[in-house]
Amino acid sequence: MAVPQPSLGQVLGRLAGEGRQLVGDYAELAILDARRAAIRLAWILGSVLVAAVLIVTSWMGLVAAGIVFAWGKGASWPIALAIAAVLNLGAAGALAWLTLMLAKEMPFTALLRQLRGKEPEPPQ
Repeated sequence: MAVPQPSLGQVLGRLAGEGRQLVGDYAELAILDARRAAIRLAWILGSVLVAAVLIVTSWMGLVAAGIVFAWGKGASWPIALAIAAVLNLGAAGALAWLTLMLAKEMPFTALLRQLRGKEPEPPQ
């Protein structure tokens, strides 16, 4: 006895069902990966926040130690505090200048230049 051949409609229906199942599996995998990535991002951001707090408290301790050292060497409290403040402002100014230099070049400039068909800029 011969096995009946499935019709074209049956084959197409089965193909559509398998395709839908495959898309569903990929969608579920993408959702699970996105959830895992979000949890990892939250842990990373939390760790960075804690590290930033620890760095700030360490910096404050170093500044306080410098002030106490200057005071121990004979500088008055206002002078020692003023020196620490000026050094902190100088460091903040240097970081602001670095930030401005880094922000001048917008992201994806090389990609946009390539898509527009422009020549690369010469190195500075």
